[in-house]
This record gives sequence, structure tokens and C-alpha cells, in this order.
Amino acid sequence: MKGRVLIIAGSDCSGGAGIQADIKSVTVLGGYAATAITALTVQNTTGVFDVLGIDPKLIVHQAEVTIDDIGADAIKTGMLHSVPVIEAVAKFIRAKAADIPVVVDPVMISQSGSRLLNEDAVDALIKNMVPLATVLTPNIPEAEVLSGMNITDEGDMIEAARKIGELGAKAVLVKGGHAEGDRIVDILWRHDGDIEGFEADRIPSENNHGTGCSLASAIATGLSQGMGLSDSVARARAFVREAIRTAPDFGKGNGPLNHAHPVTGE
Repeated sequence: MKGRVLIIAGSDCSGGAGIQADIKSVTVLGGYAATAITALTVQNTTGVFDVLGIDPKLIVHQAEVTIDDIGADAIKTGMLHSVPVIEAVAKFIRAKAADIPVVVDPVMISQSGSRLLNEDAVDALIKNMVPLATVLTPNIPEAEVLSGMNITDEGDMIEAARKIGELGAKAVLVKGGHAEGDRIVDILWRHDGDIEGFEADRIPSENNHGTGCSLASAIATGLSQGMGLSDSVARARAFVREAIRTAPDFGKGNGPLNHAHPVTGE
């Protein structure tokens, strides 16, 4: 077991996204997953039905006792739903993890369309979390919000990544799964101006619950294990794609992935 990843995110009782997807992704890729839970969500493959936010002091306390004892080689943040939570988590990272790679998944809307970030918290996310990101992993709708522009093609994805990067992120991975077409292109922009595209055929499937959480956690695992950013992204994409391809087809909506495929071989 190599690579300690501290995950600061919300829980998904149905097991497909959030902390549950994060733990599965980190574990099967050979890392060690520790968690600070930011919210309890009542959700399944069809939607989010209720959210209980955790007190920011308790969130930070979870993270502090974990990092003080176990330590961390990377941090992954997911659902940070309110201004107080965002500010508290950012303060913790600056104080306790300034030299640790941070993967920020700017979770705003669930796969089923439910809001997971308060509308008044977007500015706080931009101000506090974006500058802390070793890599930020927005999908196209999230990138549109963060960049303030419409995204219709790969050129727009690159420009949006650049604009988001100017807000302070060291690197930005704009995920292209929400775009139309049979090919999916993800754009990785780095602060030195380097741009890399990752392209693959779209897998026809409605089993995409928790893909963003899983990808970000898989990238964090790679970074925690000493892999470079490009290699971490490539391995994470391959992991998530196979998890979609072999998904168990559970639920009545957007089904969960098969996170265990590296272990089970199927």
C-alpha cells in the first residue's frame, strides 16, 4: 500500500459517489484512503433528497487528527457546499498541508442534476480553493461557471482552463464528458502554458454516477504515489473508463461504476 490520500468530501449513502467512491478508487489503485466528511447526503442513482451539512469545526477536526497521526501524501476535496465549509477547509490546507499536492474537484451539481454547492458559495470557492489546487478538475458546466464563458468546443475548453488557471490553480483538467459527440476529449492546462489533450471513444452508458469523484480521487492517488500529473491523469482516466464499461447496471437512474475491476479482473 503506497500513497496516503486525505479525502475531504461528502458522503453518498448509495455508495456510487462522494466519499464512498473516493475510498474505493484510492484503495483499488493501491493507496491508503482517509476521510474528513463534509456532509451526509440522502441520495441514490435518481437524485439527491436531503443534505445534512457537518459543522466546519468538526470537518477540520477530522482532517487535523488524521493528518497529525497518519499523515498525507495528497489531498482530494469534493463537496464543499457552503461558504463556512470552504473557508474552514482552505484554512486547514494552508496551515497543515501547504506542501502537499491538492486535487480540487469543484463539485457543484450531481450527475442527476441536484445542486451540491450553495449559489452564494461560488465566489468563496474561486477565492479560497482554486489557488490551492495542484490540479482543478471541473466538468464543462463547472468550467463555464468558474471561467464565466460558454464552452462549445475544444478551443473554448482550452480558453476556459486558461482563465481558471489565472485564478491561481497550478493546473486545470477540463473534462469533456458533457460535450456532444462520439469522442470525449479532456484538456489538461498547466500554468507554464503546456496543454495536453486526452481523447477516447465515448462508452455508451448511463452508468456514470460518481465519475467525477472517482477520477479526482484516482488522480490524487497517482500524485500521492509519486507519479507525474500527466501519468496520474492518464491512469485515472483508464481506471474510470473501465469502471464505466464494466458497471453493474444497478439502480433506476445513473448507475454506479465498477470500482473493483482492477481487483476482480471483471
